[in-house]
Amino acid sequence: MTIWEMLAVFAAGISAGTINTIVGSGTLITFPVLLATGLPPVTATVSNALGLIPGSISGAIGYRAELTGQRSRVLRLSIAAAIGGLSGAVLLLMLPSTAFETIVPVLVALALVLVILQPRITKAVQRRRDRTGTPTNPDGGPLLFVGLMLASVYGGYFTAAQGIIYLALMGMLLDDTLQRLNATKNILAAVVNSIAALFFLFVADFDWTAVVLIAVGSAIGGQLGAKIGRRLPPTALRALIVVVGTFAIIQLLLR
Repeated sequence: MTIWEMLAVFAAGISAGTINTIVGSGTLITFPVLLATGLPPVTATVSNALGLIPGSISGAIGYRAELTGQRSRVLRLSIAAAIGGLSGAVLLLMLPSTAFETIVPVLVALALVLVILQPRITKAVQRRRDRTGTPTNPDGGPLLFVGLMLASVYGGYFTAAQGIIYLALMGMLLDDTLQRLNATKNILAAVVNSIAALFFLFVADFDWTAVVLIAVGSAIGGQLGAKIGRRLPPTALRALIVVVGTFAIIQLLLR
């Protein structure tokens, strides 16, 4: 890499770490930059996955106050994320690079619709629970476990916009604030990236310059994202998710 390419990758890492912590989809920033430096798609994907781990951890630390009381939930959902992330990493090396290109924009679009409608859906579900006396499952039950596991398969494969899908699923099935769900999302993203990167260490080639630059940049971005994201009211955070998700869909369709 030239010095200018290194600066571009570092800046992309900061941007990705920031946007991943607040919403997700940071890979849509780092991945094109890595390709522009001449890296092959698979090398760019695995280097990106490893480099973004410090950003996810940094963001989770920044959201530590919102994680209070969520230990059992996070541990249970992390198992789903780990299984899915490992499966996605295996698929990355087995399937053609275009395998998910058709389905992913549809998934992200559906997730955005669910994020927009989530307040109304939550109220409707709560009214139904009040009528039937059905207790709220603090972990989301089997449906959330399976849903997050499937979303994590995609996350282990490519990661772009997985955070939006996580938020949509948890918003539908958990009775909690969007900020607390965002904190959980950051933990799950860290689990998926870590599991996938650990697998890639044994079977794939990394560009270690890219890994270090993204790692340092995303760690800085994770702290910036936590400071910004935690100050956003629910409506503003939801609006940002929709804007970023729409951009993600457009970029995925144009790839």
